[in-house]
Amino acid sequence: MLLFLAFSLLMTATGVVYSKYATRKHFVALQMLRAERDAMEVEWGRLQLEQSTWATHARVEKIARKRLKMHIPTADEVVVVKP
Repeated sequence: MLLFLAFSLLMTATGVVYSKYATRKHFVALQMLRAERDAMEVEWGRLQLEQSTWATHARVEKIARKRLKMHIPTADEVVVVKP
């Protein structure tokens, strides 16, 4: 009986040590994933800001005037199409 109790105690202690090791390992992995998530959120914010900068109306109009040679039509250039 004493041998059985000693073996049980050894197995329980080994289980506790392994459980603590696995918990620490998973916690470190969780912290790394959280840091990666935070970095991605910062990058996403930067990309949204950059997109809003590139898509401003003034910039689009400027490019349309310079590169595409577009202009606001005069009254005699406007054609109204009726169904």
